[in-house]
Amino acid sequence: MRAVVSRVASASVTVDGAVVGEIGAGLLALVGVARDDDADRALVLARRIHELRVFPTGDGARSAGDLGHPVLVVSQFTLYADTRKGRRPSWDGAAPAEVAEPLVTAVVEELRRRGSTVATGVFGARMLVSSVNEGPMTLLLEV
Repeated sequence: MRAVVSRVASASVTVDGAVVGEIGAGLLALVGVARDDDADRALVLARRIHELRVFPTGDGARSAGDLGHPVLVVSQFTLYADTRKGRRPSWDGAAPAEVAEPLVTAVVEELRRRGSTVATGVFGARMLVSSVNEGPMTLLLEV
């Protein structure tokens, strides 16, 4: 699994003109699932997002979990695009929806179990994702 995680001042997801997920200061996590990913990887990815120390404080960097910051999780199958040749991406590395959706849900559930407030997009929907990156601080996590 992969996640592109950004420290944000705010972020939101809109579907069909309605805001379906929104946070203030926290993390925006775009989550992609590969064909061979499983529930164990989803739990590890959630833990890494929760414990990622990217928020500067007077006594060092702290995590969203440490500070009680929310996380906006948005499914993003395009993180597994293969663009090494030609002009058209291949999506062969991305898991099919019936595999990916439960694993993205598992990431959300594990973040909540760890105490995070989590907002989400809508799996498979055409979404407008807005974010105000802070820093900017954007990292690629892979498990």
